[in-house]
Amino acid sequence: MTANTPEVLPSYVQGGWWMPDEAAAAGAAVIRDAATGEPVARVTSEGLDLSGALEYARTAGQASLGELTFHQRAVLLKRMALALTERKGELYELSAKAGATKQDSWVDIDGGIGVLFAYSSKGRREMPNGQVYVDGAPEILSKDGSFLGRHIFTRLPGVAVQINAFNFPVWGSLEKFAPAFLAGMPTLVKPATPTGYLAVHMVRILAESGLLPEGSLQLVSGSVPGLFEALRLGDMVGFTGSASTAEKLRAHESVQTGGVRFTAETDSINASVLGPDASAGTPEFDAYVKQLVAEMTSKAGQKCTAIRRAIVPAASVDAVVDAVTARLAERVVIGDPRAEGVTMGPLASLAQRDEVLRQLGRLVDAGGTVLTGGAAPAEVRLADGSTGEAGDGAFVEPTLLRFADASADAVHEIEAFGPVSAVLGYDTIEEAAALVARGGGSLVTSIATHDPATAARLTVAIGAYNGRVLVLDRDDARTSTGHGSPMPQLVHGGPGRAGGGEELGGVRAVLHHMQRTAVQGTPEMLTAITGVWHQGATARPEGTHPFRKPLTELRIGDQVVSGSRTVTLDDIETFAAFTGDTFYAHMDEEAAAANPFFPGRVAHGYLLVSWAAGLFVEPAPGPVLANSGLENLRFVTPVSPGDAIRVELTAKQITPRETDEYGEVRWDAVLKNQRDELVASYDVLTLVAKQ
Repeated sequence: MTANTPEVLPSYVQGGWWMPDEAAAAGAAVIRDAATGEPVARVTSEGLDLSGALEYARTAGQASLGELTFHQRAVLLKRMALALTERKGELYELSAKAGATKQDSWVDIDGGIGVLFAYSSKGRREMPNGQVYVDGAPEILSKDGSFLGRHIFTRLPGVAVQINAFNFPVWGSLEKFAPAFLAGMPTLVKPATPTGYLAVHMVRILAESGLLPEGSLQLVSGSVPGLFEALRLGDMVGFTGSASTAEKLRAHESVQTGGVRFTAETDSINASVLGPDASAGTPEFDAYVKQLVAEMTSKAGQKCTAIRRAIVPAASVDAVVDAVTARLAERVVIGDPRAEGVTMGPLASLAQRDEVLRQLGRLVDAGGTVLTGGAAPAEVRLADGSTGEAGDGAFVEPTLLRFADASADAVHEIEAFGPVSAVLGYDTIEEAAALVARGGGSLVTSIATHDPATAARLTVAIGAYNGRVLVLDRDDARTSTGHGSPMPQLVHGGPGRAGGGEELGGVRAVLHHMQRTAVQGTPEMLTAITGVWHQGATARPEGTHPFRKPLTELRIGDQVVSGSRTVTLDDIETFAAFTGDTFYAHMDEEAAAANPFFPGRVAHGYLLVSWAAGLFVEPAPGPVLANSGLENLRFVTPVSPGDAIRVELTAKQITPRETDEYGEVRWDAVLKNQRDELVASYDVLTLVAKQ
């Protein structure tokens, strides 16, 4: 391409790269370098068969992903993360054109890659190596246990359309793609135009890696007219952007009556509260100021999680203002992100710069006083290291406002989506909480305090208004991931104005791309549907001991039924002396009999569990490699001296590991006494060789 006529960004649809014809390209919109104004690329989707792309996802994408288990998809996510890591230098180079410093690019690019790694790990650790996800314990719906109910999740049959914002073109795409892919749902990405070239190159790397199952990922560069009309039941939309746009899209007929799922993560007026104990000179005060400045300047304040309202004790307002102003002057260098020493780049585009300044003007008109910044800088550091005029760069100074009236509507409703924050004073904890709530629902609020009582009071008071609350103090200031950093393991979303979605949150985000269904039937049927053995389903106690079977031969329902073992008073006392567990229920007949739960002295529960292992284990070396845990242990019926116990151990769930020569087997362990009463139940976890 030439400097004056940059190339048109392609779309990746129906298994290949699509370009508009010459006539359509002539009217393409121009994307410019955020720091210099030079043309970077052109964008148009005119002539693209959007309906065909959606249908390709529903057919080819659904088919290819449907052949894979959760674990197989998780392994592919890790391999994709490695492929992007190998070529992330290319993404960093492009990211600078979007105004991102190296630190900003790290958050976007490495952060996005980190999401892939995190979901790969969680998929293999927390989900079965199958295609059905079981939710919760079985519900027994009949007295004899012949009729059960259980909740399961199965993947949605359509396409996940993901409409992303301009500020995080890599992370924003991958944080939606990863849970959708793990769920088995194909994705169509619509990146924001100003930074769409970065999302295109990310998809290009993935396409060239050969790791994408057919139809699992598509990307449309440019507008998507008629998109919602082409959606149907089974499809879903994940939107990131302004709250006003989200509401318009949510009101579409396809969402309201057509069954299309719609989730949103939108702008929010996030807050950070300085606790009454965190006065100037305390580590919490210093951490608060450092965090506020970081959130004002990271990505030039273009973060949906950035701090917009600094809520501080009235007595500390002046100290906070002085400290923030001094740190901004000391630490912030505005300029071209390719220049050495620049710590804050431009906004993503001139249009975004103009919008930030317009909203800043509204805040000033509503009573805000500009304490520092407030305009486009006269001079910035240029790419060659010299200082000069900003020219066509989309620069805005970091701006701190002060509102004498903390209850002014504007500061809780107007967001200047850039390096702009306002300081508000409060007198009581209740007033601070009320100011947080005035934001109408936020993605995150942080609290800087070393007082647990203050942290507890504020968290309980503001929890309903936030998707995430971060408590910052001297003990976690160095290890905290920060106010503005969503983590893939935790919820990213928030109520009200923040959109009400949960784009991240570990497996929770995966389940947004699946349907929860209550299934009722016999234990046999639920075992077949879920891949998890249920009490009452077919068990096979005859033949080879299941501990002698490698994973390739072991089957759900394989069982060992032990002989019985009688408990004596001597056994109880020996166990008590050996372990030191001389709790009165085991050692004092009179005291035990006075206990409403025991008939007299009883055996230790852990003695019974230990004996159970001895009753069911097959001791010779074999495919069982290790006992990796014990879960859901419940003691039901006390065992007195003279009682006998036996154990039934049944293969409950078999989970092969895709990348190892072994897998995990979950065994259903049931202990009963000589009267056939349930004594205890639990799950035994073992690692078993495949061969």
